Amino acid sequence: MKILITGASGFIGSFIVEQALSEGFEVWAGIRSGSSREYLQDHRIRFIDLYFSDKTKLKEQLSEVRDHCGKWDFVVHNAGVTKCRDRRDFDRVNFRFTETLTEALMECDMIPDKFILMSSLSIFGPVKENSDVPIQSTDVPHPNTAYGESKLKAETHLQSLSGFPYVILRPTGVYGPRDKDYFLMIKSVRQGFDFAVGRKPQYITFIYVKDLVKVIFLIIRNENIIRKAYFISDGNVYTGKDYSLLVQKALNKKRVIRLTLPLCFVKTISVVTEKIVGIFGKTSTLNKDKYHIIKQRNWRCDISELQRDTAFKADYDLAKGVKESIDWYKKNRWI
Repeated sequence: MKILITGASGFIGSFIVEQALSEGFEVWAGIRSGSSREYLQDHRIRFIDLYFSDKTKLKEQLSEVRDHCGKWDFVVHNAGVTKCRDRRDFDRVNFRFTETLTEALMECDMIPDKFILMSSLSIFGPVKENSDVPIQSTDVPHPNTAYGESKLKAETHLQSLSGFPYVILRPTGVYGPRDKDYFLMIKSVRQGFDFAVGRKPQYITFIYVKDLVKVIFLIIRNENIIRKAYFISDGNVYTGKDYSLLVQKALNKKRVIRLTLPLCFVKTISVVTEKIVGIFGKTSTLNKDKYHIIKQRNWRCDISELQRDTAFKADYDLAKGVKESIDWYKKNRWI
């Protein structure tokens, strides 16, 4: 069976590729020509640089693949951006590229058996801020970030395609080896500082990257799962302090200074940092979108539908995942 994985060179994508290879798939890795292949060294991988920004060229590519190799049985559309200097790029990459790819697949008679979209819990925004109830699939999405809005548009597009065999995944915070975002927090704790934001507790959820990949292949193997959307987490609820304490333990860090920053201060810093970094043509990890994510207090989500349909049970809770991640960072000399 043939599988196309877009965004294959990234943190999540590289793990999807590894699992697909281990399961015997013919793996096509969709990556940009200038992307790193550091984690894509297996000689069996077939690389393709897809023209998402030009549907005519994309259709020519797909037609060539179809005529010489046949269609892909599965497409995991993992390509996307989580931070951009120009906010319009969220829409262009996360929504328009998804739209172009699906239209090209249909027009080239290349519709796969299953098209899996990597979306995000962020499409819902702070819909349950005043309760301790998990976000439900029946809730009405109210994204408050450009990232969440772009992912919601991509989901809405898929749902509008009659009979198109999509499955939408909405993971919560994804962490693990090779990740650079949560790694910044690990570096901070290693340096002896733990920063919390806002005095009201923040309830957060996580999914270890290998468990997210596990879900993808459970769904691929289940022929009955089609035109559905799922939240993905390890099934537990944590606080920000839980995460930092586990990091501290895994690093064997005896003493850490914990500072709680007011939300208004973080908001100001986010706006200023985004503008300053933007002057130099770069993207800032701390930005207006990130502020809204930090501000949101309730990131609980209901994964009962996923558990019912796939019998999913996470192999990693946060303690196990943090330890394995930090062991990897140490082994690879990130820390």
